[in-house]
Amino acid sequence: MKSAVRKTHGPEVLGGVGGFAGLFDASALRAYSRPLLASSTDGVGTKVAIAQRIDKHDTIGLDLVGMVVDDIVVVGAKPLFMTDYIACGKVFPERIADIVRGIAAGCAETGTALVGGETAEHPGLLGIHDYDVAGAATGVVEADRLLGADRVNDGDVVLALASSGLHSNGYSLVRHIVAGAGIGYGDNAADFGTTWGEALLEPTRLYTQPLLRLIAETNDGVHALSHVTGGGIAANLARVLPQNTWVEVDRSTWSPPPVFRVLADLGDLDLAATEGTWNLGIGFLAVVDAATASAAVSALAREGIAAWQVGVVHTDARPAGDFEQGAKGVDGGAVRLVGTYADAAPASA
Repeated sequence: MKSAVRKTHGPEVLGGVGGFAGLFDASALRAYSRPLLASSTDGVGTKVAIAQRIDKHDTIGLDLVGMVVDDIVVVGAKPLFMTDYIACGKVFPERIADIVRGIAAGCAETGTALVGGETAEHPGLLGIHDYDVAGAATGVVEADRLLGADRVNDGDVVLALASSGLHSNGYSLVRHIVAGAGIGYGDNAADFGTTWGEALLEPTRLYTQPLLRLIAETNDGVHALSHVTGGGIAANLARVLPQNTWVEVDRSTWSPPPVFRVLADLGDLDLAATEGTWNLGIGFLAVVDAATASAAVSALAREGIAAWQVGVVHTDARPAGDFEQGAKGVDGGAVRLVGTYADAAPASA
């Protein structure tokens, strides 16, 4: 575990592993004219219950990094360092090591130093095999490079970036569906070629480094980013759009991957009914200058991330009907999904 953590450390990290506080040399920030620190904290929700059920803990850490560090890149920030917290009913060293190795792997992939963490036993509060994980990260962005709603213009193109699956949201619904169908997590899932538990633990795709490279390559072409987590596609896109703008996200531009379709069928749910819970195959959204859109799609493809256009930003009179707006306290733009999902994935996805 210590070896995995040390691999995330550059010369900016001081003090090694095991101190009361992690130390990060901030002198590199002198290279910025006006450095803004970006911070984020999160967990992975009830996905940990599936990891506990099948005793597989090596990917939960990747999920944690995805939930925490990928929120920082939304504003265009480069991650600097992260800390983690693991609460458990009883410390099983091998299990803790698996979790932390996963966190370290995610930090290495995103260019984040894992500078510290805490493991706490809570006997009597948590069951002997129960645990939960959380983390916090800090990044930096030059003030005049900050991404957000104030950069978004009429006619900007909204690109969808493919997810690797469920990521770390909507697992309470997933677990409800699986339990209601009488399925065990160790049961074979013919649709996925593995067990149900392993299929549902598919790690979260990490977008930080590909997006930072995209921002650099396109100069001012990327205007806003949205991490599709709790609340789904419409709510999270609305958060990064300016007031008095609207977007209709065209469902026909992609086909939700099999994991979403199989679960919806098992739960006797229409896919549209899950749009506020699952990402349905879109892990990130990028609002880009229309002249940049094609180059951005190509750049992301070179990173191994399928991307495609799902909508356009409008500032004229909004069509009649219900739109998502005001998500999570942000009085931003208005978004709704329209059309019908494609039966087969488009070539670009």
